[in-house]
Amino acid sequence: MLGRKRSSSRRTHDPCAAALIEAIGAEKVQVDSAHRALASRDASIYSGGSAGPLCFPTSTADVQACVRVAAEHGRAIVPRGAGTGLAGGTVPLGEPVVISTTRMNRIVEIDTDNRVAWVEPGVVNLDLTRQLAPLGFHFAPDPSSQQVCTIGGNVANNSGGPHCLADGVTTSHVLAIEVVLSDGQVVMLGGLEADSPGYDLRGCFVGSEGLMGIATRVAVRLTPDRPAVRTLLLAFDEVRDCAAVVGAVIAEGIVPAALEMMDKNTVVAVEAFVGAGYPTDAAAVLLVEVDGLDAGVSAHAARIAEIGRAGGATSVREAADDEERALLWKGRKTAFGAIARIKPDYYLHDTVVPRGALPDMLETIHDIVERHDLMVLNVFHAGDGNLHPILAFDGREPGVYDRVHDAGDEIVKASLAVGGTLSGEHGIGVEKRDYMTLLFSAADLDHQNRLRQAFDPFCRANPGKVLPSGHSCADIQALTAAPKSVWV
Repeated sequence: MLGRKRSSSRRTHDPCAAALIEAIGAEKVQVDSAHRALASRDASIYSGGSAGPLCFPTSTADVQACVRVAAEHGRAIVPRGAGTGLAGGTVPLGEPVVISTTRMNRIVEIDTDNRVAWVEPGVVNLDLTRQLAPLGFHFAPDPSSQQVCTIGGNVANNSGGPHCLADGVTTSHVLAIEVVLSDGQVVMLGGLEADSPGYDLRGCFVGSEGLMGIATRVAVRLTPDRPAVRTLLLAFDEVRDCAAVVGAVIAEGIVPAALEMMDKNTVVAVEAFVGAGYPTDAAAVLLVEVDGLDAGVSAHAARIAEIGRAGGATSVREAADDEERALLWKGRKTAFGAIARIKPDYYLHDTVVPRGALPDMLETIHDIVERHDLMVLNVFHAGDGNLHPILAFDGREPGVYDRVHDAGDEIVKASLAVGGTLSGEHGIGVEKRDYMTLLFSAADLDHQNRLRQAFDPFCRANPGKVLPSGHSCADIQALTAAPKSVWV
């Protein structure tokens, strides 16, 4: 039985919403159309969502209560963080109960001796690193949305970021997760010991996009700040030369902390927005960062500069100090926002291709975009081949959405054709759900669904996402298919 907290005089025609208010309090439940409309979207261009009651729990017990009430009323649940996802992963389908963890934002414990911190899922990524900075540590995953995205969302999407080339993405920095399952049970996945016994259920949960439950506490690994850092900006007259140097650096045996590429359109937009001194006459630039002990960092920076010049770099600039370094990175991390100076709307995928395929793939993207009469800005994690082709457009232009989606479809299929995969860090969500059959066999998808059902046998957690129709336990897919017309 649910523990009754306090009743509310708030009126609602939804019995489930009324029970949620009774269970966790009126101040933690929103049922008005404005709040539900906001919770019906994320940062993608998918607009086919429809939220039911919106809950703001402040504890694990609150989350349990919300999940149990939803189950009693036959409603699905959708966990939600900051809503910065770009694949429609947190968009609610079929009016489920939306459980926002943004008020669960405490850094519970920091243990520098063991290099671990316990945090709630609503902690903002950059807030955690700022809290750790005076102690000489940071949280390694640093998505472009770092200033607003939450740790819970990072866990759900296995987020990366520019500085994850050497250190790895979120799964490498999560030790344990407290999870509320779709029946209200609380389980602990993983642990702080060096080698947890049994299957790696923690690893299964990270990147599961809300299909396996709701994280309520996370033990994250703390990464010590490196004693020395060098940041280089290499400019090229040819995009192909820039892309080829990426592979040449890695082939040398150097794995930088970050290796980012931006094309001319992106550089022009970023420089007008930030004023970091990016060379606007360059066809493409590489932003490379190496860190570690001073002697090794100096040697690697010098060798990268040599490789760059040999590969066609017209200039190599090194940040003179922390202020200049921060400005260069501000340009890279605000690239998506800078696009608004060119076009009001954008759409992007985040496919991953082998590094050796980068030069040809960039030419393919250019040809695809040109045929569809669109503009593309390429800014991406070049070190691991994680592409972010940004299709910039004006949604008020008649027929433009058809051209955008047709171009996006071709880019995804071209990436798979060269041995790539569907996502590096944005997830599958609704956006790439129906492409899963191009990458995985029916047997693969069946086993993925069986794993999902081991965590959520009731198919209540974020139904309609990731697994395509016919390969998921949730019949809701037939009701919540994503026709192109709702991607607006």
